[in-house]
Amino acid sequence: MSLDEIDRRILRALQRNGRMSNAELSEDVHLSPSACHRRVQRMEKEGYIRDYVALLDARKLNVPTTVFVEITLRGQADDILDSFEKSVARIPDVLECHLMAGSADYLLKVVAENTEDFARIHRQYLARLPGVQGMQSSFALRTVFKTTALPVG
Repeated sequence: MSLDEIDRRILRALQRNGRMSNAELSEDVHLSPSACHRRVQRMEKEGYIRDYVALLDARKLNVPTTVFVEITLRGQADDILDSFEKSVARIPDVLECHLMAGSADYLLKVVAENTEDFARIHRQYLARLPGVQGMQSSFALRTVFKTTALPVG
């Protein structure tokens, strides 16, 4: 089923504040509470709304350093890709892993306390990933812009 403008307003509002009550949401999108609730349930059931999460402060949790790691594998065979993906998914410091087109096969987003902590993560996990031919790490100096909100039109 496609989304209409009211659905899109609901999604934008929930991305701003996923903890708002149904009454607050219905007021925000100018819809009755029961109709709003039905729409949210439908979008949850259809998978438009996947989860509700709390966004945590990396500095307060002492992992303010973000490192982007480009990884090149020895080959592109399915068994090499599968083995790498299963292994990287078990690393607690890796927030994201993307299969890439271009010079690197994968791009990882890793968080760490500092450079020494990243060295530990590299020794303990990254250097042991299967099928890796090369790795290049880039430290983010400052986050200029960051959002979790998807454009919903």
